[in-house]
Amino acid sequence: MTDKVKILVVEDDSSVAMMMVDLLTSAGCDTHIASDAEKAVRLVQGGNFNLITLDVDLPRKNGFEICRHLKADSRLSDTPVVFVTGRSCAQDLQRGLELGAVDYITKPFDALDFVRRLLSHVNCQKKFA
Repeated sequence: MTDKVKILVVEDDSSVAMMMVDLLTSAGCDTHIASDAEKAVRLVQGGNFNLITLDVDLPRKNGFEICRHLKADSRLSDTPVVFVTGRSCAQDLQRGLELGAVDYITKPFDALDFVRRLLSHVNCQKKFA
C-alpha cells in the first residue's frame, strides 16, 4: 500500500478551496484546507505535507509572507509551494518564484492541468528524496 500524497490548500474562498480539494481527492490525495495564515502555519507545523498551495490574497497575512516564513524554516524549506491565485501580473509571478515557489498557477485554471502540475512537483520531490 502506498502513502497518499498529502497536500495543504491555503485558500480563503471556500468554494474555490472545495473545488481544489475535490479535484485533488479525486486524484487520490489526502487534502487539508486552511483559510488563513494562522491556521496554515499550525497545520504545517503539525503535519508532514508533500506540497502546499498558497493563494496570494489572504486575510491578515498574504501568501507571499507565508511562503517567506515556510522557506525560512529549515524543517519546511524543502516542501514544494505552488501559488494558486487570481493575481496574474508578471511581477507577482516573479516574486512568488523568487520566494521559492516551484510553480504559479492563475485562476481560473483548467482542472486537469491544475492536478497534473501539482502532482508533477510531488512526484519530482519523491523521486529524488
